[in-house]
Amino acid sequence: MKYLLRRIGFYLLAIWVAITVNFIIPRLAPGDPATALMARFRGQLNPEALHSLELQFGISHDPLWVQYWQYLVQLLHGNLGVSFTYFPTPVSKVIGQEIPWTLTLIGISLIISFIVGTLLGVIAAWRRGSFVDSFLLPLLSFMGAIPYFWLALVFLYVLGFQLHWFPLNGGYDTAIPVSWSSDFLATVISHGFLPAGTIVLASLGGWMLGMRNAMITTLSEDYVVMAQAKGLKESRVMLIYAARNAILPNVTGFAIALGFVVGGSLLTEIVFSYPGIGFALYQAVLNNDYPLLQGIFLLIALAVLIANFLADLAYGVLDPRVR
Repeated sequence: MKYLLRRIGFYLLAIWVAITVNFIIPRLAPGDPATALMARFRGQLNPEALHSLELQFGISHDPLWVQYWQYLVQLLHGNLGVSFTYFPTPVSKVIGQEIPWTLTLIGISLIISFIVGTLLGVIAAWRRGSFVDSFLLPLLSFMGAIPYFWLALVFLYVLGFQLHWFPLNGGYDTAIPVSWSSDFLATVISHGFLPAGTIVLASLGGWMLGMRNAMITTLSEDYVVMAQAKGLKESRVMLIYAARNAILPNVTGFAIALGFVVGGSLLTEIVFSYPGIGFALYQAVLNNDYPLLQGIFLLIALAVLIANFLADLAYGVLDPRVR
């Protein structure tokens, strides 16, 4: 219980720091969206319109501590402001529309790559010198070393443009109404196969190599040698005694990666023109959309902290020594 209370206290403090930093950083940047919008018109817009734009965008010139208090109150009420890019749509609605695409594509891809890569790492360490260890591991590590955007462009050109096996862009066929029908789900899967496959292939080698190295160290531990000497089943020794303890570093990496799933894969969504939080973040940067940037950054920070908190809890379950 003390371990759990300490972790909860630490993460509550970290959340407050994340909220505070998220408030301060945009206000340290020079200018504001209203001024940037005025500059685009190059003097063709009446300067008196600046005040009207500031009111529309919710830009305040109050003292910083007053703005900070207002920001906290708005957060407690779930108000993240109004997006300048999608004006007058609230930031919360923009994020709500985009995040299902990101969670589905990046989340499923990450889970698949983690499970498959970890299992391959266990097999590679348990059967050193086998096909998995000697050939598959170097191949997947080489795939992971290739710049991701280049790998994505190659798959897009070969499988999409040349062979016409998969669509070239978008998240679904716009000719089909958005619904839970089988036709719509089929077009979503076909549009998501290339970006998901690219993510899985690019990340498999990292999970596999990390698990293999940790597994080899664990296999020399006394409790593993004792389990083998007792004549336990090979699968039981490999999974329960060795893999369970060797997986802890991979759990940490998975928790961090899981947190960043909310932020999406920026390159994935840009290369494949796939809807999601990453593409919305890119649009927000191009348009100086500070409220949307703040909302997405805060969402990413909270997701990372929550994922790490869950990893700490998993540590306590997997390894009693942590407690």
